Amino acid sequence: MKNPNSGKVEVNDINIYYEIHGEGEPLLLIEGLGYSSWMWFSQIPAFSREYKVIVFDNRGVGNTDKPDSEYTIETMADDAAGFLKALGLDSAHVLGVSMGGFIAQELALRYPDMVRSLVLVSTSCGGEGSMPRGSNLWNTFIKLWGLMPDVLEFSNKGSVPMPLANSLGLTPKEKIRYGLSLAFTPEYLRTHTEEVDRIVDLRLANRQPYYAWKRQFMAGMNFDAADRAHLIKAPTLVITGCEDRVVPPERSMRLAEEIPNSRFITLEGTGHLLFIEKAEEFNKIILSFLQQLSKDNEPEKEEKERKKRWKRIFSFFFRHKKLTFYNSKDNDKNVTVGYNYSSTSQ
Repeated sequence: MKNPNSGKVEVNDINIYYEIHGEGEPLLLIEGLGYSSWMWFSQIPAFSREYKVIVFDNRGVGNTDKPDSEYTIETMADDAAGFLKALGLDSAHVLGVSMGGFIAQELALRYPDMVRSLVLVSTSCGGEGSMPRGSNLWNTFIKLWGLMPDVLEFSNKGSVPMPLANSLGLTPKEKIRYGLSLAFTPEYLRTHTEEVDRIVDLRLANRQPYYAWKRQFMAGMNFDAADRAHLIKAPTLVITGCEDRVVPPERSMRLAEEIPNSRFITLEGTGHLLFIEKAEEFNKIILSFLQQLSKDNEPEKEEKERKKRWKRIFSFFFRHKKLTFYNSKDNDKNVTVGYNYSSTSQ
């Protein structure tokens, strides 16, 4: 992997760390709860061959500022939008995983013109139906993310956190492995020990303060786009692992059903972190989706370019006129066959 263009930009009173890899149309990758930009180690090399891949650390994690104040998915979507603007970009393809999928949805809802396409990975539309506030599922979610000063459990009302004694007596490495046992399938854990070791080491090197993890966690818990997902206009791909035990595949399918004209894919033999488990297959699916969109948009792009060329030609001959172009049907093809103009002076 080549050295990236990296740095920090100030957005919404925090400094956001980012990296840019490759050239081409911008592709923004948004990570999930507790993870930072290092997690895209299997995507950056593949995607950056064709796209300008932009990764960043959400507020509260990695090298981005970690204010101890309320986080919301809306705020984090505003961060993402402000971040793109700070880079001089008016739009990008957007891919979000898990909580990053929440942020990506909110970005598409709040800033529809900034999202060229949307890829939602291992995620749902949130809300009570997505993660009921009961102790079992909350503990499952907390177990997954492991690297905390204390393992927490919640009361049946889902409102009172209580530390378990001595974090179950686990070392930091053991806690991470304990959590990853839900993020990956048993088969992957058994056959990819070196890669799992690498992830454990990366997590240890990029620890997230407990208060910041809790702020992110509560932002995800309070997100609900169930009644708004149908308003998403961007071309959308929803993809999930068929053995995801964190966000069950039926939740992702329900999300896809809510978004008009979206596509839904389940990847066999993968869990929550399917983009690591079957990275090569995952990357091919994403690139195929984006490339098909480009093909679908070619006629529209060509039409826009043709209009620009004709406008330059007419502007050369009518330099002091304001030109307005119109289209007409000619042999069932939409072509420019005329123009009119009005003087800019009285």
